[in-house]
Amino acid sequence: MITEQMKSILEAIKEYKNIAIFRHKRPDGDAVGSTKGLCEILRLTYPEKDVRLLNCDYAEYTSFLGGEDSEADDEFYKNALGIVIDTGTSDRISNPKYKLCPKLVKIDHHINVEPYGDIVWVEEHRSSASEMIAELYHSFSDEWKINVTAATCIYTGMVTDSGRFRFSSVSGDTLRLAGMLLDVGVDTEVLFARLYMKGFNTFKFQSYVYKKMKITENGVAYLYVDKGMQKKFALSSEEASACVSYMDSIKDSLIWIAFIEGSDKTVRVRLRSRFVTVNEIAQRYHGGGHACASGATVYSKKEMKALIAEADKALKEYKETHEGWL
Repeated sequence: MITEQMKSILEAIKEYKNIAIFRHKRPDGDAVGSTKGLCEILRLTYPEKDVRLLNCDYAEYTSFLGGEDSEADDEFYKNALGIVIDTGTSDRISNPKYKLCPKLVKIDHHINVEPYGDIVWVEEHRSSASEMIAELYHSFSDEWKINVTAATCIYTGMVTDSGRFRFSSVSGDTLRLAGMLLDVGVDTEVLFARLYMKGFNTFKFQSYVYKKMKITENGVAYLYVDKGMQKKFALSSEEASACVSYMDSIKDSLIWIAFIEGSDKTVRVRLRSRFVTVNEIAQRYHGGGHACASGATVYSKKEMKALIAEADKALKEYKETHEGWL
C-alpha cells in the first residue's frame, strides 16, 4: 500500500535537482545497502539529477558493494533534498552537513524516538530499512528503474539486518520483496561468499571468545574485547563487533552483549536478545535501536558493570513472568 509519506517522498524527489543521501555512523549492511540501492535507483530513473551518497565513514565488510561519493561543497547541500535512511536519531547521522539541506526526509525502521525531518516515514515492524527501499521501488516501479547493482545492494541490507530472514520481524512481505529483487538477477552465491567467508584469524578469535566469554547468574552472556585482543587477531572494527553473534545460541541465555573497546577510550556496546526487550536499556546508555537488537556506548568499567547488572535484572524478571522461553 502506498502511504501518504511515500507519496510525499516521491514528490520531493521530483522537486529537487540535487539529492544528498545519508545514513548512520559506523554503518552496517542495512545502512550501506539501503542508501546505495536508493542512490542507484534514482540515478537510473532521473539521469538529469545530481544524486550523491555523502557520508564521513564506511564499512569495510561491505566494501564489495563499491564506494561512496567524495565530499561536496556547501552550495550542493544548500540546494539539495536530504534523505536520511536507517538512522533513528539525528546525532547518529554520519555527515553533519545534512543540516544545510532545505528539506529533509527520514526513512527508518527503528523505534521513532526522534521524528526529525520534514517528511518522516517510519515503519518499526519492517525487518530493515532496505526492505522499505524495496517497498518504495515496488510501489513506484511503473516509473522507477532498477538494475542488478541496486537490487544487490538492497538485498544485502535485507539479508544482513534480518539474520538471513530468521528474525521475527521478517514477514511474508519481506520475502515477497526479496523475491522481486532476486528476479532482477542478484547472484546470491557470490553475495553470501562475500558476506560470510572469514579469514583464518577470525576463526582463531572465535575460539578465543568461547574461552573468554562470561555469563551472569540469570543467563546474560557477555564479552569484553579490548584493544589488545583486536590487535592480536588483526580485527577490523566490524570483525570485533561481530563477536556478539558468537554467543547467540547459548541455552537459557536470552541476552548476550559484546563490549568493544574503541580507539577513543569509549566502549561500543552490542546488545542482542531473544524475546526480551533490550532497547530501553540501550537508551539509558547513550544508545537505542530495536527491541531485541540495540547499540549503546559506555565510558567506564563502572558503567559497563551497571549495564550488565540491568540486563541481568531484566532477564531475571522475564524468566519469572513468562513461560515457553526455552
